[in-house]
Amino acid sequence: MNKMNARALEAEIRKGSFQPNMVLSNMGLAYFQDDRNFAARQMFPLCPVQLSTSYYYKFGKGDLMRDNVQPKPQYGKVNPAVFSHDTDLYHCTVDQVIVGIDEIESLNYQRQRAPWFADPRRAKVRFVAEQMKIHLDRLFAEKFFVSGAWSNEWTGVASTPSANQFVKFSDENSDPVTLIDQLCDEMEQSTGRRPNRLGLGAETFTALKNHPAILERVKYSGGTANPATVNEHVLEIVFGIDRVVRMSAVYNAAGYGQADDIQYICDSDAALLCYATDTPAIDAPSAGYTFTWDMLNNGQFMPVTQYPGESGTHTEFIEGLMAYDMHKTADDLAVFLKACV
Repeated sequence: MNKMNARALEAEIRKGSFQPNMVLSNMGLAYFQDDRNFAARQMFPLCPVQLSTSYYYKFGKGDLMRDNVQPKPQYGKVNPAVFSHDTDLYHCTVDQVIVGIDEIESLNYQRQRAPWFADPRRAKVRFVAEQMKIHLDRLFAEKFFVSGAWSNEWTGVASTPSANQFVKFSDENSDPVTLIDQLCDEMEQSTGRRPNRLGLGAETFTALKNHPAILERVKYSGGTANPATVNEHVLEIVFGIDRVVRMSAVYNAAGYGQADDIQYICDSDAALLCYATDTPAIDAPSAGYTFTWDMLNNGQFMPVTQYPGESGTHTEFIEGLMAYDMHKTADDLAVFLKACV
């Protein structure tokens, strides 16, 4: 903001050219979250579909991995190899969020030349987009990042682990690197695919970040100017995983008018190790997909639109739509770890 002495300010007021802002023009406060905090779109790929409900092919894993090549008999031929397939169904549902704009009230922002981020339309468009990201992550957590979602599930214990158990990562005597290597080897042996993504709840990430077995591997790479630190990239290298995702998005579990109850969307002391493709492909498996349907035929599965309210209300509405189906497509390509901390 330009500085102005009292005499100059008085002159500007007389001329009618001084227009004070009731809102600061260079600062605002909004609790929008970093896109990197949201897990759903980082873990499983989006698969655009033309129909809201339809089928997709599932090819037989055993047939693909069987050695069907045989010696050719003289004057004859071998039996044809069997290459079987099945189908499964997806169904994209449509969810919606709406927020209103009072046209009369918004005149104050226009007439005082308020900054762009105070424009109610822009702010509420971003609010709608944030709402949809929170909703998508909540659905991911309920569908994939919960006990019982996957057949292969392991549980952290305080000591003496038995089958499908491991010592909690919060225990410095645990060995998370060996555990992840073991789980990766087992999945690769049974499916031919080695896990390439690891989603970590916030507390699980913190426990691994400070785990002696991890710190021991990186401590000599640091110095006074650049101390050794453990982040997602370091864990990717240590575990041999292409993508490590820290699931730190939060939401308010309280209803409107109640005291705020801010919680992590994904279970903070869990982890999901899986294989997923970067882009949908008919000849590549993936633990899960998010099928997305372009319900308005405008190229967007999460469109944000604006429309006027009823006559006399002097109101506009911002609408957000989502059409999707979060679908588990390969149960044997994921391992869920609960009670990691």
